[in-house]
Amino acid sequence: MTYPKIPLAQTVVQLCKAKNIKHIIISPGSRNAPLTIGFTHDSYFKCYSIVDERAAAFFALGIAQQLKEPTAVVCTSGSALLNYYPAVAEAFYSNIPLVVLSADRPKHLVGIGDGQTINQKNVFKNHILYSANLKLDLKDEKNIPVHEELPILKNLEDKFERLLGLQKDIQTHNEEEINVAINYSIFKKGPVHINIPFDEPLYETVKKLSVQPKTIEIALKPNDIEDYVLKSCLEDWNSATKKMMLVGVNTPGSVDKKWFDELAKDDSVIVFTETTSNLHHPSFFNSIDQIIAPLTPEEQNQLQPDILVTFGGLIVSKKIKQLLRKFKPKQHWHIDEKMANDTFFSLNNHIEATPNEFFEAFLPKVTHYVKSDYKPFWNRVKQNRLKKHKEYLDQIPFSDFTSFNTVLNTIPNNYILQVGNSSAIRYTQLFSLNKTLEVYCNRGTSGIDGSTSTAIGCAVVSKKPTLLITGDLSFLYDSNALWNDYIPSDFKVVVINNQGGGIFRILPGHKNTENFDTFFETTHNYNAKHLCKMYDFGYKKATDNSTLKLALKWLYLDDNQPKLLEIFTPKNVNDEVLLDYFKFIK
Repeated sequence: MTYPKIPLAQTVVQLCKAKNIKHIIISPGSRNAPLTIGFTHDSYFKCYSIVDERAAAFFALGIAQQLKEPTAVVCTSGSALLNYYPAVAEAFYSNIPLVVLSADRPKHLVGIGDGQTINQKNVFKNHILYSANLKLDLKDEKNIPVHEELPILKNLEDKFERLLGLQKDIQTHNEEEINVAINYSIFKKGPVHINIPFDEPLYETVKKLSVQPKTIEIALKPNDIEDYVLKSCLEDWNSATKKMMLVGVNTPGSVDKKWFDELAKDDSVIVFTETTSNLHHPSFFNSIDQIIAPLTPEEQNQLQPDILVTFGGLIVSKKIKQLLRKFKPKQHWHIDEKMANDTFFSLNNHIEATPNEFFEAFLPKVTHYVKSDYKPFWNRVKQNRLKKHKEYLDQIPFSDFTSFNTVLNTIPNNYILQVGNSSAIRYTQLFSLNKTLEVYCNRGTSGIDGSTSTAIGCAVVSKKPTLLITGDLSFLYDSNALWNDYIPSDFKVVVINNQGGGIFRILPGHKNTENFDTFFETTHNYNAKHLCKMYDFGYKKATDNSTLKLALKWLYLDDNQPKLLEIFTPKNVNDEVLLDYFKFIK
């Protein structure tokens, strides 16, 4: 087998292999050549070449999101590393394991004006679980550098012995740092950065390894919920007549259905689920804004819970956040192994466990159901909203709203649905989805960048077909996502093209002015047709209900290429249709 000659590169590659990091996304460069040689010459690794580092990092994030195990990205030195930052931040807030391997210049070449060089150490310090700054290998005896810090030694034998000891210390340091960083990513679920200095020559190879790095394992302890915590929770739970459960981003199948069947029996409990929660139950409230948006202050006060229980990732619905910040629950418990956000400024109990662990310990000890009209009342509101929702759809013109309704209702069973941010995920939240779908959205930072790259990374490793629904700005922003050779033939994209940032038209502001059109809505006349031709995607467009229905039939036909459907909606109608919706359903 061929290996890079540099021991540090061998160490990084061997430890990635020992830690079962199989998928390696490499952006071409010279300084990272030792790593590229190491990964691409070992058949254990599945290597991908993606030029754009920002797209590469989100592609890796999509793979890690699906596999729930670390994926590595490899780049050269300089600004290449900074292009990883959006995906690193998303991984940090979404608890997705991502290992950043950045090649760097030697220390003596940093800060002297050398090309393609920046200060790379700890560059992600505010959005990273761990930063490992590795040390440069000492060169062999034929190329031993003269360092001022080394004392003058009496003879060459002493000199070599001293250097051998220094190299051993360097090797030990590097092995420990790499182990710690990767272990953090695996067990704490998030991004880590390993910065790796290499000196030239970079392309030399050998046939045998010169190092055998040590693998350090971590012994995991079970999450034991203290008895006094359970007792206190039970006392409060058994006396509260209004309990609300709110579930954010949640991995499909991660919570046992039996616990929700149990909660459904209790009239003092209502469960609000976001689309990204991937939870379904007849008694749940799955379109939060549909319930919340039309409420008067008096009705909001009536909804105010005594106890709010949350788990899962970040919440999409701005309306539920506003309501619970204004009408604060008396208690807020958050269930999570890792952290608890005080989103509603009322957090008083962080239960450090998985939802399954908490429910297993807690629900069997609930001795009785409190008599309450809390859920029955809001269930009547829910049924009325659903009735009005159907009536509204029958009378409105072709728009974003009708397009989302049609698209979401025609997705075949067992698809993975990736949703872009901004308008796309907010519209999706207004509809009931097919229960067989698995829904994902980059809600860690809620940015429009990287949605397409993430969806393609997901599609590459998923056994199920993937559909991305996204807006025009998000799609155009991440068009380099299509610049790779790994897109599956069953990958599909729906772009809702309302010729700009349509979400800004429903926010307070002076619409239909030159300033608004240019600097807020970002009005444009671009489309995806030429991109599809360049990247060999099948393409169709829809401009009304009839062409949309025909195009959707085409979209799901089995073909030998990925497909994109672009839906053009009237930008001057969309905002009025959405705003009138909340008035109508009341």
